[in-house]
Amino acid sequence: MRIDPVKLRVFENHAQAVAESMAYTLFRTAHSTFVKETEDFTTGLTTPSGMTFASPRDLGATWFVGLDYSGAISMIPDYKPGDICITNDPYSGYVCTHTPDMHIWKPIFWEGEIVAFAVGHIHNTDMGGAVPASLSRANTEVHQEGIRFRPTKLYSDGRFDDQLLDTMMTNVRMPEQNHGDLQAQIAAVNTGEREVHEMIGKFGVETFKGGTEDLLDLGESHARAVLSRIPDGDYFFADYMDEDSVGGVPARLALNLQIRGDRAILDLTGSDPQLLSALNVPTGGNPRHILLMVGYNYVLYTLDPTMPLNGGTSRPAECRVAEGSILNPIAPAAVGMRSMTANRLQGLIVGAFSKALPDRLPAGPAGGGGIMNVRTYDPRAGRTVMASIDPVTGGAGGSARGDGTDGSGATSSFLKNTPVEINEVEVPIKFRRYGLIPDSGGAGKHRGGLATELEVEVFSPDTVVTARNRDRTFFAAWGTAGGQAGGSSHFTRTAADGTVTDLGNTDVVRLDPGDVFWTTSGGGGGWGDPFTRDPAAVAFDVATGKVTAEAAARAYGVATDGRTVDQTATAALRAAAPAPTGEHFAYNANRDAYEAVWTEANYAALMEALLAMPVHWRHFVKRRVFEAIAALPKEQITGTGTEVRAALAETFKAHPQLAAPMKEAAE
Repeated sequence: MRIDPVKLRVFENHAQAVAESMAYTLFRTAHSTFVKETEDFTTGLTTPSGMTFASPRDLGATWFVGLDYSGAISMIPDYKPGDICITNDPYSGYVCTHTPDMHIWKPIFWEGEIVAFAVGHIHNTDMGGAVPASLSRANTEVHQEGIRFRPTKLYSDGRFDDQLLDTMMTNVRMPEQNHGDLQAQIAAVNTGEREVHEMIGKFGVETFKGGTEDLLDLGESHARAVLSRIPDGDYFFADYMDEDSVGGVPARLALNLQIRGDRAILDLTGSDPQLLSALNVPTGGNPRHILLMVGYNYVLYTLDPTMPLNGGTSRPAECRVAEGSILNPIAPAAVGMRSMTANRLQGLIVGAFSKALPDRLPAGPAGGGGIMNVRTYDPRAGRTVMASIDPVTGGAGGSARGDGTDGSGATSSFLKNTPVEINEVEVPIKFRRYGLIPDSGGAGKHRGGLATELEVEVFSPDTVVTARNRDRTFFAAWGTAGGQAGGSSHFTRTAADGTVTDLGNTDVVRLDPGDVFWTTSGGGGGWGDPFTRDPAAVAFDVATGKVTAEAAARAYGVATDGRTVDQTATAALRAAAPAPTGEHFAYNANRDAYEAVWTEANYAALMEALLAMPVHWRHFVKRRVFEAIAALPKEQITGTGTEVRAALAETFKAHPQLAAPMKEAAE
């Protein structure tokens, strides 16, 4: 350690205060609803090599704590005072991870030497591309997801690049929003530069340089201390997204968590191959890429809330991802919906750690809700408008400490809702319903957090609604320690004539005047046996509309009208309760039925073959195998991998041109 511990804590508070001052600058001056209300943005300070050592705690997106900017920083050949650089290209340096995220960094000089970078990002509502808001699961290549900028200088030696800005504004649907948010980003990094200079004036440049490295070392030491308290072992967990493409089959993420002393290996090589949809997560194979590490950081911070929020926490961990997989795609794979996959990955990591620490970590987070964007015509302004109106997030999983947070919890808790009044001022739509859904949280000794619902009427023809991250209509959040799975999500359209259409996981919908869309998230999973929940707590849930009286009797064995508990009837209901299964996880019926067919042996046989073949064949072959298995009578499915290998053999026979590439890949 370069400076003493007491001074280091003072230094840490100062550095965090700079990051938070940057965040407030951005928050107060941004133009788009998604930044100034939802708060999908970040700010921070990095070392000269690009590792984040300071981040705000109270503003912005918590996903990117510890982001490594080195890949993008190294792509600029030289830096001068007054430079400001940007990128939104997911495949250039692997800092940006989908095109709407515009990252920015400014070198901070002191006496001719770069001592830090002021950094950050915002999520632009639109960056052009095939659909409004740029993102859809249906996209198959990154070129459809909007204009991209490789790491480049927006300001060079203090001079602004007007041509670069003009190119951006020409290619996006709401240029005034993009321009305003970009100016807010510039103000934020300028704030960071000014306040770092003030820090150096207070601490001295040598203490500043040493302190930044000490903060990373401190983060590492906290992480190692937490990991050393977890029992050594291998902890496997898998989870799914409903579809690997539009109308597709499930996409699986699989993790074998290996704890060895004060180290963690997150082996994700059993996850699905690269997809012909926008669900891929661009990591470049970096074993500590931020999107691979978010769930790990959440777990460690849950176990040690005193932990510094910086990139040092990732040092004791290593993620393993296969090249050409959903977590390490090869360009030009589409990646716009990577947030849905990354969100599911976060829950996956929590699930694996919960096997090791069943009383310390919660049940499954809700997931499934869309981040809703509306493009429509505004007769008041006489022009087309577009805005992100709300993230429809669900609750957290229950835990040994209590019920899950309702409406917005766990992995989506950093996304803030936008007040209805602001949405209706900015976009000519009508909110008919916005709230929580009774019975949507998984039953448990500690109930899962409730789902959110949103119902909106539109008034203009050719209104387009995009619902990024729609999922969990088939698979639901898992319960833990005897708790039950959370509720599934929903998305419907009701036409002016009353016709109702179930939209499932559709994420781009065109609506006509008078149409109403209704969407919900899933609910969080429950923790612990629901028949051991305090009857008074169940009665309170009924009284407050979180649980219906019918569900109280069925799921909790409590007879109540919300005012009183019928003790005799409750005793009888609980005496007839089913015996606990003893299983650590509880899934919904859809997942149980799915895994009766797609056993670990079947998946292992499939993945062994897929990873041995060229990337461009993998998604195609996977679909052919799934079709073959779906066509088999259930009694013929042994779950041993035999039928999968037979389906693979038939696929190779039908496509002999695959033989040569398979041989080349094996060699």
